[in-house]
Amino acid sequence: QVQLAESGGGLVEAGDSLRLSCSASGRAFGDYTMGWFRQAPGKEREFVAAISRNSMSTYYAESVKGRSAISRDSAKNTVALQMNSLKPEDTAVYYCAARLPRSGTTWYSSGHYDYWGQGTQVTVSS
Repeated sequence: QVQLAESGGGLVEAGDSLRLSCSASGRAFGDYTMGWFRQAPGKEREFVAAISRNSMSTYYAESVKGRSAISRDSAKNTVALQMNSLKPEDTAVYYCAARLPRSGTTWYSSGHYDYWGQGTQVTVSS
C-alpha cells in the first residue's frame, strides 16, 4: 500500500508558475513509477507527466511539454511537478499516482496506476 498526498495547487494568473508536490508513504517509494494526471470539469482524466523509478526517464503530454518538469526525491519520498507559463486550459484537479511497472502497462494510461492521491485544484485565470 502507498498513500499519496498532493499539495501546491491554487489560483494563479495566466503566465504564472506553480509547483505541485506529492508526498508518498507506505511501501518502498523506489518501487514505483510516479505520474501526474489532471481532470477538468466534464472531461476525462488525462496524463500530464511521469517519471521512472530511477529518475532516468521522464514523459510528458504534448500539452505541457517544454513548460513542465517532473522530478522525484527518493530521500524525501516526494515527486514534484513544476509548471510554467500556465494557461487557462491547464485548469483542473491534479492527481499524483503510483504504478508498479508490469509487462503490458504504460506510463500514460490512468488505468495502469495502482494508487492515487486525493488531488489538488489548479485554477488559471486569463
